[in-house]
Amino acid sequence: MSLSRVTVTGVRNLQPVTLSPSPRINILHGANGSGKTSVLEALHLLGLARSFRSVRLAPVIQYEQPACTVFGQVQLADGRQSNLGIARERNGEFQIRIDGQNARSAAQLADALPLQLINPDSFRLLEGAPKIRRQFLDWGVFHVEQRFLPAWQRLQKALRQRNSWLRHGTLDGASQAAWDRELCLASDEIDGYRRAYIKALKPVFEQTLSELVELEGLTLSYYRGWDKDRALSDVLSASLVRDQQIGHTQSGPQRADLRLRLGSHNAADILSRGQQKLVVCALRIAQGHLVDQAKRGQCIYLVDDLPSELDEQHRGALCRLLEDLHCQVFITCVDHELLREGWRTDTPVAMFHVEHGCITQTHDHRE
Repeated sequence: MSLSRVTVTGVRNLQPVTLSPSPRINILHGANGSGKTSVLEALHLLGLARSFRSVRLAPVIQYEQPACTVFGQVQLADGRQSNLGIARERNGEFQIRIDGQNARSAAQLADALPLQLINPDSFRLLEGAPKIRRQFLDWGVFHVEQRFLPAWQRLQKALRQRNSWLRHGTLDGASQAAWDRELCLASDEIDGYRRAYIKALKPVFEQTLSELVELEGLTLSYYRGWDKDRALSDVLSASLVRDQQIGHTQSGPQRADLRLRLGSHNAADILSRGQQKLVVCALRIAQGHLVDQAKRGQCIYLVDDLPSELDEQHRGALCRLLEDLHCQVFITCVDHELLREGWRTDTPVAMFHVEHGCITQTHDHRE
């Protein structure tokens, strides 16, 4: 899977542009503030209908423009072509089009265009809140297990009902018991999918990490969100009074977490920023391998400021791993010379110079 054509209008400081990317490696270079990251942001909008730089939509849409739009032509692994489009308006409304049809939700877009983002904020996956790691985990499960999304939607509905009852006491005993049963059934199903996914992810992650950096004693484990030796129904019953006092459900898959430890310590407390970046890269590249196995089509990788915090050796190792995925990669950097030796001579590489929001395709950087 790769984007063969991308048209961007009204995104930040970018001038309207149509790009014809390489199916493999694409390097966007230019000075800080030139608009390189905005290109990745536009691709992120196309795949997820939201920005990775701002929770607010207003800064994403160009000044005095009513909306921003991104269209993409996707070359699928089986040779077919798919057309995607996203328009976001200032009032928050958005329209998603997939092959000429309106899509009902951003989940359909995410399914059609799997994206992986590696950027300077990626270390938050290690040292940030559990919610960030749950999102990482569930992104992977969503792409390899079709039954995950309906189970997750059932969980959210049951949680909303139970939390509303905890705060307001508006359910009778029978209804409360019914929603607790639904919550427990959906929770066990989701836990099963997550557990199976982590089992598949761990060996791929460990192998990938070993090609990037040697970190003896680093372990990845999964916490499901409640006591591993007790049924969730028992945990909910035991914590009912406390749940009522605080007004929400304390235990369940909504509290799940991934734990990365180095020996007996939290890895984020021990690793340097550069090492954290390599661990996150290994996690995201491992996810890409699993999605490729499940869907017969690769993720598209967005890598913002690849050289930062990495020396020449580790830059080269990361480039080789991205290359070995045989997928499409978009990389930003200030100095493209730092990536000159990163690729095999037969790998297609496209170069784009970005300056004041204008994008110019130049040449293969090895010519």
